[in-house]
Amino acid sequence: MRVRFFLGVGLLWVLFFCGDCSQDGNNSNSNPAVDTSVALNEVEFWLTKPDHTALLEKQSAVLRFGSATNTNPNIEIDSTQTYQTIDGFGYTLTGGSAQLINAMPASEKTNLLHELFGSATNSIGISYLRISIGASDLNAAAFSYDDMPSPQTDLTLANFRLDADKEGGTGLIPLLKEILAINPGIKIIASPWSAPTWMKDNNSFIGGSLLTHYYDVYARYFVMYIQQMQALGIRIDAITPQNEPLNPGNEPSLVMTAEQQRDFIKNNLGPAFQSAGITTKIVAYDHNCDRPDYVETILKDTAAAKFVNGSAFHLYAGDISALSSIRNAYPDKSVYFTEQWTSGSGTFNGDLQWHVRHVIIGSLRNWSRTAFEWNLANDPSFNPHTPGGCKECKGAITISGSSVTRNVGYYIVGQVSKFVPPGSLRIASNNSGNLYSAAFRRPDGKKVLIVLNDGNAALSFNIKFKDKWITPAITAGAVATFIW
Repeated sequence: MRVRFFLGVGLLWVLFFCGDCSQDGNNSNSNPAVDTSVALNEVEFWLTKPDHTALLEKQSAVLRFGSATNTNPNIEIDSTQTYQTIDGFGYTLTGGSAQLINAMPASEKTNLLHELFGSATNSIGISYLRISIGASDLNAAAFSYDDMPSPQTDLTLANFRLDADKEGGTGLIPLLKEILAINPGIKIIASPWSAPTWMKDNNSFIGGSLLTHYYDVYARYFVMYIQQMQALGIRIDAITPQNEPLNPGNEPSLVMTAEQQRDFIKNNLGPAFQSAGITTKIVAYDHNCDRPDYVETILKDTAAAKFVNGSAFHLYAGDISALSSIRNAYPDKSVYFTEQWTSGSGTFNGDLQWHVRHVIIGSLRNWSRTAFEWNLANDPSFNPHTPGGCKECKGAITISGSSVTRNVGYYIVGQVSKFVPPGSLRIASNNSGNLYSAAFRRPDGKKVLIVLNDGNAALSFNIKFKDKWITPAITAGAVATFIW
């Protein structure tokens, strides 16, 4: 009895006084049979590699902040230096995407929606969606919400209907309701690809311009759209007056010069929203970074600018730094990145590196509150699309019946959307050589750092935060997200 007593006291002494002995210096993992990673690990580490050997995969590496005495490149995080608030990340939910998702068997569809929009650990946490007002080019056919046979018009918009996106149409609206049930806080920005053809000078869905004597009617078209969507429980957070206003060749499309958009916002759309009590944001432009002068034409007109929340950009031409040039010239206006496609002929590794560097890290380091890839879903033949629409736009996912393939766009967005919720603040971080980064402080206080190795060799590097360091390594072309 006495022996057992002293043994018991001795064991209690060891547990009480040496409970943290395993964390001492280099002997922390001296017993390989004991898993101390939960106690020791201070930083989560998620990785996507260009060779597919890790796809948005949590890593088992143990990362603890300490001192660093090496010659590695450094990324330093300063959480006291803050920039823009993040509104969210996502894709365009095209009518074609909605049709494909709605055609899936019920259980597979439910699982997919929770994976895309839910809050569980297996979700990528999409927090912002872009949708088209009427058809985009990734609908099976072009339409508006007030189509009339030529030469008829509808000045009172008595024929305005959302039916083409309801049950029996694309099913976009009921699908949005299902998504909102999963994530009630998801934001939506909406953009038309074309006005109704009877409002245009060529009476066609392709190209042409809005006739000036229909500006007021078209402003009321936006008002009716927002009001009817709201009546269905779908709040539109923002609109742009026109998707790609300088692209006349898409189907559908509409040309709207900077001066035309300025006058439409100033004289018609802004006053119509104000009169109807609509708080949906008006976001200008929604086209490439090579024409910041388009945005300047609108924002330097104070009568138009008072109705404008900010401007939206794509990157099929120009440089992503255009976002900073506009933000610095008009610091009271927000900037948004709203579209970039991946091609059916592209490569996983090439698209992963380019898009993470420019669309995700690039736009965020240049003040964007959002980062969107283009289409959410298509089938294996890149359908649906209009006859003149994009024939090789690759969705973030490919849907074939009940089968889902996750493409590069899924991982481009997922590497940040999964970890950076709306309301996060971008904080200071630096690029270093081939390492590109963006850092954030989340509403829960945790810090997130996304890092791309854009070089041709694996790199070890230091992440410095409050005078302490961790030293991870990532392979060439890989993108990593760190959370602490």
